Formats: sequence, structure tokens, C-alpha cells
Amino acid sequence: MFEDRVDAGRQLAAKLKGLDEWHDAVVLGIPRGGVVVAAEVAAYLDLPLDIVMAAKVGAPGNPEYAVGAVTADGEVLVNPAAGFSATEVRALAAPALTKVKHSLDLFRGGREGPEIEDRQAIIVDDGIATGLTAEAAVEYLRRCGASQVVLAVPVAPKSAIAGLRAMADVLVTVETPEWFSAVGQFYRTFGQTTDEEVQRLLTAQRTP
Repeated sequence: MFEDRVDAGRQLAAKLKGLDEWHDAVVLGIPRGGVVVAAEVAAYLDLPLDIVMAAKVGAPGNPEYAVGAVTADGEVLVNPAAGFSATEVRALAAPALTKVKHSLDLFRGGREGPEIEDRQAIIVDDGIATGLTAEAAVEYLRRCGASQVVLAVPVAPKSAIAGLRAMADVLVTVETPEWFSAVGQFYRTFGQTTDEEVQRLLTAQRTP
């Protein structure tokens, strides 16, 4: 059980610290909640902090059910369990892609993202349930030329670990519970992270 996302980030950073020297790595939080965790990781490891955006593509009439996920370059990852073809998911992805691009501009304030090619990329979220958006983010960073993609999360269901390990070059977790209903059940405080908080964390990390 984590007190909050800050506590989770510190525990996750301690696990990462023992794995590598991380000389030229970049920490990339998945907004919004993942950025709070990522900020702690970046500070602990003395690494730059930025974001990686992936948004779910909702099913027609049931937007909470993900039929796929889309990243900033417009590439779509299809959820094979949803029963939709790649063509259908791409057609449904336009609103999610617009959201991704808007969020990137909002959070970065018009800045370009960090150079990823030939660097270690550490993707951080506050937890993983299905892993669809995380997988989309991993594939996006591979397309950007990352030398190694690390997926680091405080908590993920034990049943998903094998799939997550196959997805990234390195998987780092703090808790892998057998019984898993939702990420929030493993936090004493798990409030909504605001856009303003994400902007503040990114700005603070860029300020000497």
C-alpha cells in the first residue's frame, strides 16, 4: 500500500537506482497521475523529466471500453480482444489523437520533446491495469529510436507481469498483487491529478 503517488515514486526510484547507472536516460511520465510518480523518479535519479502521451480509443456507444490506443505520431495499437479491425480502430481514433496533441501542447507549453534516439527511455505511470496505453507508449518510443525502453510502475497485477515483461526491455514494479481490481485500491490517497499540477511539475524540473 502506498501513501500517495509521491511515496510510490520514491519507492519505485529506489528499485530503479539499483539496476543501472542511468547516465543518459530520460524519465517520461504518462499524464496525468503518472507524472507525479515520474517527477519523484527523475529527482531521485537526477534525470530529465518529460511526458509520453498515449490515449485509449473508446468503443462506439461505450467510450470507457478501449478498442485501441493512439500515440502522438498517429499510430494506432489495436486491442485484439475488442473485436474491431485495424481499419475500424483507426477510423475511431481521430478524437483521441486530437486529445493527445492538445495535451502535449498544453503540458509542454509549445516546447519540443526531448531527444529520444539512442537513449534509455523510462516510462512511468502510477499503475497498470490492462497495459494497453503503456504498450502503445513503449512502441512509440521504439519508433523514436530509444536504445532501451524501461517500463516502471509502482503496481501491476501479477497476472499481467509476463505480458508486460514481453512488452518492454526492462520491467520494474514495486507491488505485483494476486488480487487486483483497480490501481487506486493500492493507494491511501489517490485523488485526481490536475493539468495545472502536471504543468507545475514539468516546469519545476526544467528550472535550475
